[in-house]
Amino acid sequence: MAPELDPDFESLVDYVRDNRGFDFTGYKRASLMRRFQKRMQEVGIERFPDYQDYLEVHPDEFTSLFNTILINVTSFFRDDGSWDFLTTEVLPKFVEGKRQGDPIRVWCAGCASGEEAYTLAIIIAQSIGVPELLKNVKIYATDVDEEALAHARASVYSARAVEAVPSGLREKYFDERDEGQFAVKPEIRRTVIFGRHDLVSDAPISRVDLISCRNTLMYFNADAQSKIYRNFHFALQAQGYLFLGKSEMLLTRTSMFSPIDLKRRVFSRVSAPGEREQLLPRIGLDERLRREVFESATIAQVVVDAGGTLIAANGRARAEFGLGDRDIARPFHELELSYRPVELRSRIELSASERRANKETAVVLATASGEQRYMDIEVVPLYHEGEFLGTSVLFTDVSQSVELQNELERSRRELETAYEELQSTVEELETTNEELQSTNEELETTNEELQSTNEELETMNEELQSTNEELQTINTELMDRTGQLNQTNVFLESILGSMQAGVIVLDRELIVESWNGLAEDMWGLRPEETRQKNFLGLDIGLPVEQLRKPIRDVLAGSVDSAELTVEAVNRRGKRFQCKVTASPLTGDDGVRPGVILMMENAEA
Repeated sequence: MAPELDPDFESLVDYVRDNRGFDFTGYKRASLMRRFQKRMQEVGIERFPDYQDYLEVHPDEFTSLFNTILINVTSFFRDDGSWDFLTTEVLPKFVEGKRQGDPIRVWCAGCASGEEAYTLAIIIAQSIGVPELLKNVKIYATDVDEEALAHARASVYSARAVEAVPSGLREKYFDERDEGQFAVKPEIRRTVIFGRHDLVSDAPISRVDLISCRNTLMYFNADAQSKIYRNFHFALQAQGYLFLGKSEMLLTRTSMFSPIDLKRRVFSRVSAPGEREQLLPRIGLDERLRREVFESATIAQVVVDAGGTLIAANGRARAEFGLGDRDIARPFHELELSYRPVELRSRIELSASERRANKETAVVLATASGEQRYMDIEVVPLYHEGEFLGTSVLFTDVSQSVELQNELERSRRELETAYEELQSTVEELETTNEELQSTNEELETTNEELQSTNEELETMNEELQSTNEELQTINTELMDRTGQLNQTNVFLESILGSMQAGVIVLDRELIVESWNGLAEDMWGLRPEETRQKNFLGLDIGLPVEQLRKPIRDVLAGSVDSAELTVEAVNRRGKRFQCKVTASPLTGDDGVRPGVILMMENAEA
């Protein structure tokens, strides 16, 4: 009779399966319960429900739990007698049965930290040589413990770990490093492909010549062992071999495997008609149906093979990114999709190297119409039997979700702002009430001040009336003086106009103040063209530079007047001798504010 199951423990096992994907259903309950309890003692917990609560609060505890459950006991050349038999009796048989160039496939199930997988690679290399090993041999090493697989991929071991390796093989297939570390040589490392695989729930690797599964099955119950043995039987070639550990027997599986050496736990596969076909997946049952499922998917999807070539794009992807039949079989890096809307090549390489999917959320995609859309882009590596086949890239339109999220965020911010404004308004109202009370008091004071100011304004009004009368008197005087000034200007213009010589009046800066009609007739410039312009800058037929010094002398008072005759050209272009007389203007204080130039024809 089967032992009664503890419901609390089964609930804990189901929780681990649902949250971390480790299905321990097929493990022997007594052994599995001991491993759980060992870890629970280390963290100070007695009851299974309490430990489940602990896992919910401390997700990092899963790693320590798995390291406790998955007992990674292994070593190089463990049970050396069994390895000697495998090397001398088994390997030669299936190597000799291979034709030139045929692949040799080996599956090391439950490889832990990789020692037995590398041992298999070493004995095969010794048998057929390293060049043939690299060319034709694939060793698939699998385990459910990712931490152990990471150690195996690093392929670096301590001096104690490699003590079991014969010294000649250690020198040939290992590189010694600092601090007593030994690294498996790259040519051996390249032959072994490590990957996560659950013997109970995952499909078996197929068409293998040898399966090594040593001291792993003893942790599973009878039902799980039966399923695993059936999978091993399916996975092996017709002439394949099964290599088990000392703690495992096959006495109840004689219909599928026949012992070659029971002591060393080496068995050969027994063909059973129809059994392999029962395990074959439904690949090829309806290829068109799967093609239609891919083609009609509601999310865009493209597939890139291991060589970086685009090999498939469904209808949504072709419509979304403008892909056509001409783009299929093109190098992916030549397509715009490889770098827009996001750089995909590095993400594809990352997913392949880390052997896991990576995802970019809410990537902005600008459409031809200028509209912005958002997509989640997931890059998923594709493996079969541990071999990297390519990458699937999925584009999920999340525009509506992003818009809703943005709208929710905007509403939340607006609500927070409104609440802050309401609080601020309440405070302002309280402050305003206090200010109004203060303002009322100030208004009363201001009213008194205004009455006083009104009295002052009346006084100022009387003063302004008096000032206005004074301004009117001044205005009358200015009008009289303006009239006198106009008369004086008319008088001066008459005098200048009646003179029989050209007259120009300059100020101290040699700016033209007056220009009579004879000067206009002589030089061709009207008075309005010359006023407020520098005399020396006028373009006339008079050589004004020759007059600079005489004019400066008169202004400086060094001479009372200056007279000189220069050759000039009148407005008609006729040359003549021009007599120029410079006389000073005299101010009230004796300062000469300007100069008068009189010009006449010396030949007349």
